[in-house]
Amino acid sequence: MKGIILAGGLGKRLRPLTHTGPKQLIPVANKPVLFYCIEDLKAANINEIAIIVPGDDPPRAKAIKEGVGDGTRWGIKINYIEQDKPRGLAHAVAIAQDFVGKEDFVVYLGDNMLKGGIKSFVEEFKDSKADASILLSKHKYPEKFGVALLNEKGEIVELEEKPEKPKSDLVIVGVYIFNSKIFEAIKKIKPSARGELEITHAIQELIKNKENKVISHVVQGWWDDTGNAEDILHANHLVLMEIEHEIKGIVEEGAKIIGNVKIDEGAIVRKGVIIKGPAIIGKNTEIRSGTYIGPYTSIGDNCKIEGCEIESSIVLAGAIINFKERIIDSLIGKDSKIFSSNNRLPKGHKFIMGENSEIEI
Repeated sequence: MKGIILAGGLGKRLRPLTHTGPKQLIPVANKPVLFYCIEDLKAANINEIAIIVPGDDPPRAKAIKEGVGDGTRWGIKINYIEQDKPRGLAHAVAIAQDFVGKEDFVVYLGDNMLKGGIKSFVEEFKDSKADASILLSKHKYPEKFGVALLNEKGEIVELEEKPEKPKSDLVIVGVYIFNSKIFEAIKKIKPSARGELEITHAIQELIKNKENKVISHVVQGWWDDTGNAEDILHANHLVLMEIEHEIKGIVEEGAKIIGNVKIDEGAIVRKGVIIKGPAIIGKNTEIRSGTYIGPYTSIGDNCKIEGCEIESSIVLAGAIINFKERIIDSLIGKDSKIFSSNNRLPKGHKFIMGENSEIEI
C-alpha cells in the first residue's frame, strides 16, 4: 500500500502566517502538522509516499520539499507531485495515478491530525476487501465539511460536500483509503459549483454501483482539521496533554517546573522562571527571569522570552518577547517580536502588521 499526502492548500484562514509558508509546516507541540501525517503512514507500514505540492506556487512547494526532504529521517521514500493549480481533492488524487499504479493507497490531508494514527483503519480495509473506506467524526459545524448520511445498518447512503443544510452531523475526516477503482470514478464526475473536482462526488459514484463496496468508520478519539488558528491551538492542547516529562536543557536553581514539561537540548530556563505543564520549550531557547509559561504552551526553537506570562499559546521559532503583560490563546509567528512600551509618553500601542492580522488588547 502507498500513501498520498495533499499539501497544496493556500491556508487562507491562517493568514498572515501562511503568506510566508505552507500551513502544513506550522508546528503543533513543536512539530510540523505534516510530520504527524507522515508518521501515521509510516506506523501503518506504508513506506512510499507522494506529497502533492502546489505547482503554481514554487516558493511554497520548495518550502515543503526542503522541510520534509526525501523521507530518509523516517526510513521511507517520499516523492513529490506538482498540481498545476487547486482543482479539488479528486483532481489531486487523479494526478497521482501513475505513482499508485494498481496498489491500494491512503489519501491523507496534510493539515489533519488524528489521535492514535491510522494503522487500525488500514488493517480493517485490507481485511474487508472494500473498494473505498472513509473515516467519519461528529462535528458541531458539519456544513464546513463533507457530510455522510448513514442508514440504520451503518451503511453510507449519501455524501454531500459542504451542504448548507446538512442531513447529519457526521463529517468526513481527511483520511481516505482506496483501490484503483477510484480513478475510474473520478473520470465520471464534473467540477462542482466551486469549480473543483470533489472527492465526495467520486466516492458517491462508487456507492451508486452496487458491485462496489464502500465502508466507513466513526473515529472515537480526537480528530483535528488545523485549518485556522483556533483549530491549531486546540490540536496543540490535545497533543501536549500526552507529552512526557523530559529535561534535556538547563534548568537553573531557583526555576520552578510543575507537571509534564519537555525542555529540548540547548534550552536554558533561568532562575525565577515558572513553567507549568503540559508545555514544551524548543532547542536553544532562553526563558529569562520573571517569566511564567502556563499550561498548553509550545515555545519553538531559538526564542527569547522575558518578563511575561504566556498560556495556551504557540510561539514559533526565533520569536523575541519582552512583554510585561499576559498573553493567552495566541499563535505568534516565526521571528516575531513583541515588546513593552516601558511607560513612554505619549502612551499608545505601536503596530507593524501584515495583511489579515488580528490583535486583541
